[in-house]
Amino acid sequence: MVKCYVLDTNVLLHAPNAIFAFNEHTVVIPEVVIEELDRFKKEASDRGANSRHVSRVIDKLRLEGNLLEGVPLNEAGGLLRLESNHLNTEMPLHWSRDKADNRILQVCKGLMESGQPAILITRDTNLRVKATILKVPAEDFRNDKVADIDSQYTGRLTVYTSGEVVNAFHKDDTHWIDPAKLYVFDETVGLLVPASLVTNQFLVIKSTDNERHSALGRFDGQKVVHLRFRNRNPYDVIPRNVGQIFMQECLMMSAEEAPMVIIKGPAGTAKTFYSLAVGLYKHMEVRPREYHHILICRPHALMDETHGFLPGSESEKLEPYMRSIKDNLFTLLSGESLSEEKHVAQAEDTVNMMFEKRIIQTEALAYQRGRSLQKYWVIFDEMQNSTPRQAKAVLTRSGLGTKVILLGDPAQIDNPLLDSQSNGLSYAGEKMMGSKLCFQVAMLPEECERSPLAAEAASRL
Repeated sequence: MVKCYVLDTNVLLHAPNAIFAFNEHTVVIPEVVIEELDRFKKEASDRGANSRHVSRVIDKLRLEGNLLEGVPLNEAGGLLRLESNHLNTEMPLHWSRDKADNRILQVCKGLMESGQPAILITRDTNLRVKATILKVPAEDFRNDKVADIDSQYTGRLTVYTSGEVVNAFHKDDTHWIDPAKLYVFDETVGLLVPASLVTNQFLVIKSTDNERHSALGRFDGQKVVHLRFRNRNPYDVIPRNVGQIFMQECLMMSAEEAPMVIIKGPAGTAKTFYSLAVGLYKHMEVRPREYHHILICRPHALMDETHGFLPGSESEKLEPYMRSIKDNLFTLLSGESLSEEKHVAQAEDTVNMMFEKRIIQTEALAYQRGRSLQKYWVIFDEMQNSTPRQAKAVLTRSGLGTKVILLGDPAQIDNPLLDSQSNGLSYAGEKMMGSKLCFQVAMLPEECERSPLAAEAASRL
């Protein structure tokens, strides 16, 4: 049965091509949504760009027929229709008629009363709650959603094999393991079953004879190979757990071999710290330099949309949002020598010098559109607050010799229109799973190294 999907403004601002995501069904856009889109079209932000894109799409479809009667969207029979009727549909008396959300709900209720099966599509949880009062079916826009956070790809797996295979793997770096000899424990049946591996997946390989007899490896798409960089200490940083060993491995690889790295995990697992350490090592200690620039960007609703109104230069506007980067650099450069005030002052001066001389550059995420980055070490921090469209935009900026690192925690999202399944970090991780060019590591709560308190809070709260 053909249904009517009524789109809220926030759906179109988040996914401007959402109009085309409903196959044979009818997409209804209330006229108040057009008015709301018009309010955002002058913004120099992703929201403004999306508003303009939607307006152009609708204007182009307008030439195909009468929008009030419906114009074709696809060969499956889908239609787009603007709705300006149902003004007299009864609504709760205490609901303001001047509010756009209430007008959208009025359209949905009017369509249902006229015999059309209408479903409201909105990213606004409160609007979905209000829809239940009117008995209007309401759903989130799920076309760009990925698996639940507990089911998302982690980039790592524990597998089992015979002690003989583990011993042979340990002999020297030329030995490799046939993936057909690896098994995983299936809790549903309580047995070991053949392992299904993903290209570039990191492995903890345990012996079936003795679980304490183990090895670490990586599946390169054909066989399980040794980690090449586990004994390296970039910028004198030593990995403290298995997750950090995996993280160091993919960060130390060249941009030609591993141009994209995604690291997810809770606070305190050294995601940003390690990315900065390897970036500085590659830029300042390796000769010839592998990367000419170190660039750090962080998505933030306030930063991306209103930082232009703050006083000062671009770097001064961004400085409050980059304090966590400076904290990590201070820790990295000071090491353990914090017993004397002069060491603290020297570390602080060195951090400030790195920014003043643009050894480390910081920019707003919104300004990356249209760029082509050559031989850059790029860290996109806190990417769980980006949209899938933003994630795609920044990943497609990568030029030859550039390494892109996406960092974040899908469980800590500040953007009110995103969740653990629809943010740019999770979206990129699921869509890039299995790519030979992408390496991923999900850090575990027990791998928090910031402090005993941080580890305890990460596990309990």
